[in-house]
Amino acid sequence: MTLRSARATDASALAALAIEVWVHTYLREGVSSFFADFVLKTYTPQYFIDALQDPNETLVVSQNKVGIDGFVRVSQNRPAPVPGCGTVEISSLYVQPRHHGRGIGHTLLQTALDEAKRLQTPDLWLATNAENHPAIRFYLANGFEQVGETTFCIQGEAYPNVVFRITLNA
Repeated sequence: MTLRSARATDASALAALAIEVWVHTYLREGVSSFFADFVLKTYTPQYFIDALQDPNETLVVSQNKVGIDGFVRVSQNRPAPVPGCGTVEISSLYVQPRHHGRGIGHTLLQTALDEAKRLQTPDLWLATNAENHPAIRFYLANGFEQVGETTFCIQGEAYPNVVFRITLNA
């Protein structure tokens, strides 16, 4: 595994990986047009090109000998939806399901923590779907604490999320 900053030439691979992970994680009982439309309109190559051009965004990819198998996105100036958190968020940490258990997620998480320390923020927050039990276990096992709840909205439909925070030492 090699970690590197994402590049504009990665945009289509990032979009495909994000779609794969999102569908695998959240659409366990079948794919409806409602969710298909959301994911295909959201995770486009242009979405990632825009993120890569934004100075408040950091994207790091995990690259194996064939291609990208995971990425983490750290976003600045993103106030948490609950009090007591700073403004630096892990907005995405995605690893291809077939690569789970190989340490990629942990390595990408450590990269996000290092980026947050570089930004000199006192903490780092994230939100994940309340039914994403593997992610919840992962974040709790890596020192995050649950600090609240929020919702993720898609076309007016709200889905419960839990908010996690980790305090960083200088």
